[in-house]
Amino acid sequence: MSFQIQKIETQQHINDFHHLPERLYKDNSWYRPPFRFEVENVFNREKNERFRKGGECERFLVLENGEVVGRFAVFIDPEKDERYDPKLGGIGFMEMENIPGIAESVIKFAKKWHQERGYAGFRGPINFGENDTFWGIQTEGFEDHNVYGMIYHHTYYEELIEETNPEKFDDVYMYQLDLEQPLPERLLRITERLRSKDHIEVRPIDKKNLERDGEMIRQIYNRAFSDQVVQEREEEFIGISRETIRQMIKKLKPVLMPETSPIAFVNGEPASFLVSVPDLHEISAKTGGTLKWWQLYHLIGFKRRAEKFRPLAFGTDPRFRGRGLEALVFAEGFKWTRKHYPNLKVLEGGFVSEKNWIMRRSLEALGCEIAKTYRVYKWMCG
Repeated sequence: MSFQIQKIETQQHINDFHHLPERLYKDNSWYRPPFRFEVENVFNREKNERFRKGGECERFLVLENGEVVGRFAVFIDPEKDERYDPKLGGIGFMEMENIPGIAESVIKFAKKWHQERGYAGFRGPINFGENDTFWGIQTEGFEDHNVYGMIYHHTYYEELIEETNPEKFDDVYMYQLDLEQPLPERLLRITERLRSKDHIEVRPIDKKNLERDGEMIRQIYNRAFSDQVVQEREEEFIGISRETIRQMIKKLKPVLMPETSPIAFVNGEPASFLVSVPDLHEISAKTGGTLKWWQLYHLIGFKRRAEKFRPLAFGTDPRFRGRGLEALVFAEGFKWTRKHYPNLKVLEGGFVSEKNWIMRRSLEALGCEIAKTYRVYKWMCG
């Protein structure tokens, strides 16, 4: 089978890039599209700081007899890639029809692309940017829709990619918690003990002071994850920049639900946090992934209609670990969420590497269970 690889250079190519998954999943009721503008922001040199950090990214269409049958992006990000020995580039945004040989053609092209840039290999599917979105090939949990920031794949994707003889690089888990079920008794005992201590305070994130609270969260997060040894977390953690946190605040402020996002303080110092948003894919499913001005009415009252929400980030400053603060933050957020947003039935989040035993144990102690698995592969160019 002969395929042609077309670099995306025109607006029509960009449209084809987005229309392909629309066609592939049009009969699949579980698929929910990402917002088109969020995908485009990944490839926007002004909005994606990875370009300014020395990164390079190109995206392509796969053609067969002039018809679009696949798409992908390849990229290098020296700040992240050089943490591996040998350094590894990336591939992502892979979508393809169920055609024998199509994945092999994509990977063959990606190997050549990386070799030309002095790379010995690459991993993927991953994102050219932050590590919590557009990540992996789904391998488990197909009978449920993909929550905000995550992707959905046909079951045949795994088979097509396995035909290219990759190495498994990592599995990433998404956890779920049924909010209509009580929290574990052990967790409740821990939180009752902590609530009685005068030097510990927990409050919702303050929407009137988001820049201040955002900076607190950024510092906790960076300390929490940079402190973990490499085997316990995603290997390419590089920290959240001030620019990234500002962009996140701007994007999420309209849909942020403060009661789902607690911050804990010890003697007045920011110590632990959880930040969540409603599942915005419940809107993208209705708009086809667009969000034009005439579609903004979908946002009205959305926070009172959403059924799922996703914790985007959570962490505890290593100076305050071992005190049960994660349990307290989670339990307070759980209590406030049930009180203020009874429409929310399911928490889905985590986005935890199988290697991150610290976070996995914490989530499972809170009563969360693995709901979906996303796999990342590695290919060597030799």
